[in-house]
Amino acid sequence: MKSPILASVALLMSSAPALAALSPAEQKMVQTVDAEQPRTVGMLEKWVNQNSGSLNLPGVAAVGTMLRSELEPLGFKVDWVDMKAAQRSGHIIARHAGKKGTTRMLLIGHLDTVFEPDSPFQRWTLEGKTGRGPGAGDDKGGMAVMVAALRAMQAAGTLKGANITIVLTGDEEDAGTPLSVARRDLIAEGKRADAALDFEGLAVVDGKDMGSIARRSSSNWTVKVTGNSAHSSGVGRPGTGYGAIYDLVRIIDQFRKELPEDKLTFNVGLIGGGQSAELDAGQIRLTATGKTNIIASTAVARGDLRAISQEQIDRVQAKMRAIVGQSLEGAKAELSFDQKLYPPMPPTEGSRALLGQLNGVNADLGLDKMEELDPLRRGAGDISFVAADVDGLIGLGPDGSGSHTPTETVDIPSIAKQAKRAAILMSRLSRERATRKVPRS
Repeated sequence: MKSPILASVALLMSSAPALAALSPAEQKMVQTVDAEQPRTVGMLEKWVNQNSGSLNLPGVAAVGTMLRSELEPLGFKVDWVDMKAAQRSGHIIARHAGKKGTTRMLLIGHLDTVFEPDSPFQRWTLEGKTGRGPGAGDDKGGMAVMVAALRAMQAAGTLKGANITIVLTGDEEDAGTPLSVARRDLIAEGKRADAALDFEGLAVVDGKDMGSIARRSSSNWTVKVTGNSAHSSGVGRPGTGYGAIYDLVRIIDQFRKELPEDKLTFNVGLIGGGQSAELDAGQIRLTATGKTNIIASTAVARGDLRAISQEQIDRVQAKMRAIVGQSLEGAKAELSFDQKLYPPMPPTEGSRALLGQLNGVNADLGLDKMEELDPLRRGAGDISFVAADVDGLIGLGPDGSGSHTPTETVDIPSIAKQAKRAAILMSRLSRERATRKVPRS
């Protein structure tokens, strides 16, 4: 059996050629991330133990204060943007001025989690190389990667020249309304940036780290149908018709058959009907009443639609309207779309170029090339709000599992790996000239 010392020497020898491709400053960043890993994990534990459910406004603000204490010593000017106008806590916007004329980077993360104060899932636990807790990966783990990378840049002297703006939203998991207010500041920063870096979780498929350059949209729809109410013995007769439920079923089934296309998903999440069918104020509960011998007079369904481009959204919504307009006799259907829309982030050549630069970092670190992730494997996210104005990368946060569930975990070693990737990538980007902003349709 090979001794531990020989094994360590062999590991160092195998990684030496790759690490030799790093500059002295980049090697310093790698060393700093490794040396500070215990500090980073301790910092993450403190953040996780502070509840910051999207609707826990003081809790979100408390996590914002913790992030301020990390960013200000690194030379960032940190502002808290109050979001009471959107019924949410607020956002952190932190700016670091570097060398003029160089790449303006926008780093994106979020302070909130899906776990409100009444959730039984509240505390951090560490089990070997796995951390468990609310937001351990999404997105407190991502913010830990971000801070670890910035600290490594400071130690290596590369942060000084970097132009970086950080936006940490306080309501990514449950966006405030109106969105025009809740995402106003993020959109404004996207218009000024040359590259956007999203610190949500790393995508891993079949054990391989993936590069992510696209996200699909997320929006909700509602169909409401009214129909003639009568004794059930007359169902289907001329002048009476089939009622509301039959027409709603027809609509949903036509959606299932006629809407599918590449990169689109369509879901029905809530449905009900009868003599009455009422949605609650939050539109997540439905109360229905009726009898088996009465033709239903009302029916309601709600669901979501996720698409890769605005063109796809427009096309599919037009199909939905056409289907809804073909009502059965005696019924009338109405289709509406919620105003709370997460836009799509379609892949661009500029984003592919950023992934290429990240893969240059991977090569120099001795890590495998990251292939493009299929956007069907990612949900919606805040970076999509700036996608119309700036190219970006998604998934610079750590690996983990069970996001949005009481089994949420973060892979501890991946925090350091992702921090090294991010620190070197940002340092290299900081030396490039700023691109001329060209608005994209």
